[in-house]
Amino acid sequence: MKILHAADLHIDSPLWGLSQYEGAPVDEIRGATRRAAVRLVDAALTYEVSLVVIAGDVFDGDWRDFSTGLFWIGQLNRLRDAGIPVVMISGNHDAASEITRNLTLPDNATMLSAEAPQTIDFPNLGLAVVGQSYSERATVDDLAAGYPPASAGVCTIGVLHTSLSGRPGHGNYAPTSIDVLRSKGYAYWALGHVHQREIVSRDPWIVFPGNPQGRHAKEVGEKGATLVTITDGEVVDVTAIPLDAVRWASLEIDLSEIVEMQDVVTVVRGHFAQLRRENPDRLCAVRIRVCGRTQVHDELWRQPGRIEAEIRAIANEFDDLWVEKVVLATQRMRDAGGAQDDDAVRELLERIADLANEPQALDSYAAALRGLRDQIATTVRGDEGAPIDLSHLGSPEHLKACLADSKDMIMALLDEGQ
Repeated sequence: MKILHAADLHIDSPLWGLSQYEGAPVDEIRGATRRAAVRLVDAALTYEVSLVVIAGDVFDGDWRDFSTGLFWIGQLNRLRDAGIPVVMISGNHDAASEITRNLTLPDNATMLSAEAPQTIDFPNLGLAVVGQSYSERATVDDLAAGYPPASAGVCTIGVLHTSLSGRPGHGNYAPTSIDVLRSKGYAYWALGHVHQREIVSRDPWIVFPGNPQGRHAKEVGEKGATLVTITDGEVVDVTAIPLDAVRWASLEIDLSEIVEMQDVVTVVRGHFAQLRRENPDRLCAVRIRVCGRTQVHDELWRQPGRIEAEIRAIANEFDDLWVEKVVLATQRMRDAGGAQDDDAVRELLERIADLANEPQALDSYAAALRGLRDQIATTVRGDEGAPIDLSHLGSPEHLKACLADSKDMIMALLDEGQ
């Protein structure tokens, strides 16, 4: 018997700010969550599963576009036509969704109760599924503590949308512990909420499948669902099934060995070719970090837009490859050298060094950036769905990094004039 476990589909997630990226394949990326949902159903049919379990967040907040809901009903109907039942719970995003509250599900799909843990028995499979939906977004109670123990001789699957004891980047919803989950005697815990695949435990199996489709540059790598094989009431195999239509990637390109700018092109092209070989059948959206202590550092920093333009041009040589962002993080091969002999330059560099070590001085700059951060936050979501992280803006670490960058740019420009 095979079961397909998925979570966090976030169908039609809005992906705020995507259109602001240069050359972004907006339509293709925005449609990726739907294509991943279609692939989820395709996988259920291909593997001839006996059951699909979805551990929350099919939708993405309080969206009133019912075409989203109708699309999902269409996918559930494909499973109904194949005789495959679906058991779901609502998560924190579903709990805020008008779509979720007003959808009439086909008769093969069950949304478990938000009032108390609910058990669905499948006697023909020798299986029981236990779960509880969220009644409101900010669910901070330990829902799992109220789940009933497994019945003797019945293979039981627990479905829970949870952060467990906490996971970076995710709200601390329905927190619980591994010990609480183990105490129930279930064969498998189908978790949701955390977007990174994680096998928490193998005795019993406690699994976050991750989301089927990464939605931004913080959700990198293969995304999908988990295929669970059960024999004689025991879980015998747990396998990741890739479903993502767009794969987000992060590349670090070390230029330490580079001495000429034209060599940068060769290095970047090699990285892109490798990325395409590893991901031949989907769009790759990649964030580049150019780093290393390199002889071309000053040339890069004199024209920081040049390297980004060249990298984007190289990406255009490859099908289905889009560069989301280029981060310049190289270092100088040597100190400032003769430029420091100039009194004005030396005074400026000393002031930069002093600022980096004066918390009170940095506070005044942090206050100026706080207003900017608040203004951005009115148009960019600040939760785990945000495509950018605003939390660091104006922090001491951010300001010190800006100071270090300003020193690099100043010295690069000065060296050009020497």
